[in-house]
Amino acid sequence: MTTAPTRTWRATATYPVAPEGWTGRSRLEEFIDAMIELGLTGQIFGEHGIGKTSGFHSHLAAAHPDLRLVVVPAANLTPDDLLANAPVRDEATGELVLRQLVMSQLRPGQPFVLLIDDSLQAGDAIQSQLMQIACNWTLGAYDLRELGCVGVFLTDNESLAETAARRGDLAILDRMVTIRISAADTAWRISLAARFPEWDLKPVFAVWAALAPAVRELLSPRTLEHVLANAREGFPLVWGLPLVNGERLRLAEPGADGRPGPDRTHETLDRIAGALGVPNPARIADPVRRVLRAAFARRWAVLLQGPPGCGKTELVRELATEALDGRPPLYFSLPVTNVEDLCAPIPTPDGTLDNLLAGIFTGDEPKVLVWDEYNRPKDRSAFAKLMEITQEWSIAGHPIANLRAQIALQNPPYHLGRKLLVARNNIAQASRFTASLDLDPADIPANEWLIARYGPVAETVLDWWKFDLDEDGRGWISKRTMERLIKLHQHGLPLEMGTVYLGDGEYAPVSLTALIDRLADRPVAGLREIAADPRGWEARLRRAAEQSSEGGNDTDLVHQAIANAELSQLRRYKGVVLRMVALLPPKLRSTYLVGASPEQQRFWISLFAKLPR
Repeated sequence: MTTAPTRTWRATATYPVAPEGWTGRSRLEEFIDAMIELGLTGQIFGEHGIGKTSGFHSHLAAAHPDLRLVVVPAANLTPDDLLANAPVRDEATGELVLRQLVMSQLRPGQPFVLLIDDSLQAGDAIQSQLMQIACNWTLGAYDLRELGCVGVFLTDNESLAETAARRGDLAILDRMVTIRISAADTAWRISLAARFPEWDLKPVFAVWAALAPAVRELLSPRTLEHVLANAREGFPLVWGLPLVNGERLRLAEPGADGRPGPDRTHETLDRIAGALGVPNPARIADPVRRVLRAAFARRWAVLLQGPPGCGKTELVRELATEALDGRPPLYFSLPVTNVEDLCAPIPTPDGTLDNLLAGIFTGDEPKVLVWDEYNRPKDRSAFAKLMEITQEWSIAGHPIANLRAQIALQNPPYHLGRKLLVARNNIAQASRFTASLDLDPADIPANEWLIARYGPVAETVLDWWKFDLDEDGRGWISKRTMERLIKLHQHGLPLEMGTVYLGDGEYAPVSLTALIDRLADRPVAGLREIAADPRGWEARLRRAAEQSSEGGNDTDLVHQAIANAELSQLRRYKGVVLRMVALLPPKLRSTYLVGASPEQQRFWISLFAKLPR
């Protein structure tokens, strides 16, 4: 095979012309071409996220369009995926015979390059299969060269933090050509410039190059791409950093004792934002809806981490159904999901071993995948299979047609001082998501859903949650708990048993006295109660204004009721709200726009325009 042609240069804002010294191929791409030409097995080691796998995809597509890339993610292989014995009908005798079948991907019908990704993460039972491929380019009785294979490569990160094995058998190591690469050996800068052609990324690359080596490894090119993707949407750049074991990745260089040094996360992200000329907001209004809509539009994988019962799953299902024009998303709950729920190997009439996909993955209609309880997998094999889906957007090598987004939902490792039974992950798994959000219950607009479903009772419970509980109390009363309290009240049952039961007769440490009072229609001061007596409250506000320019207790009560009201309540009592706001001190009015969602801001701007001058 001849040496690959030099890639045609495509101008971007970062590189209007090819960078100085660019030969058309990176060191990784030169290695790929050499191994293909020489017919040798190539073993590639390098840190996660530097563009090893994506380098194969882009280079072969550009330099070898006649070759097909067959990616086999070793981390999620089972012993029967590559090779299996199965009964088939003998063509000559018509009798059933036992025949060895090979994975259908290894018979693509055209010359191909085989990439065994994450090769050190394969289980012990299939390492021998992979080594037979690497050493002899054979699998069982099959010669891969006869099937069209022109190149075999194995890739992984040698770090024991991400893999549990090392290759030490000299008989195996002697069959391969091995290269260790870093980010400098891949074309990630050029690929990133092509992905964001509107930006000149040279200042960003300068910020990245100035980081300490350990911090650059944490802020891998893959993670930097996620940071830039969030910056383009106007989101907090920190969302691009992965959640590793429930904690946001910290950009900190380890000290001499191995402990993390000063946290440079926000400083580094602010410098990147400055290099791009974009803001780096600490928070945005309505974050979940905005990131999900970006995911549907941009084909992102998103991770949402939040406490149990805050309404994550219901909101995701609602927005995904909306994005799919009424079709529900493909939903999987990981605690009850087996590998066989996704795909299963079967023999085919042409003598290959194919993977039969679950029927819901077939068809050309738009799809959104929801992985609920993502860090509570039923077993390791099912969780490993998700690595391929979140990285390659395929199952067992079969691309999922028209997959628009993937949304993973999980709980944090700790909540309210208690440990939750969730699994650990590593940075290679965590960094597959374009945006990773660590949510507060207030980020999930479940209040409107409760009001729409349960009406005035829900408003009363929400007022109790907002006005009568302290921060700790609100933490114990999730939206799911609120719904239980509403249902119990409607059926005349004791409310206490709707709170979280902690064992030994102990319930969540939250007093329900104020809620019982509210539900019994004892005097309270919420927006609904103010709307029932607008003239009386106007008189109170005028008296408070006469006593002080900043108002008094009645002023604070009205302001608090308006500030904590849901948008549907503000719209319902718009006339009363206008009358009350006209009598509040001007400095209080401006607070209603701070941190408000676009819909809320439009409401307030419209209302302020109607205030008497």
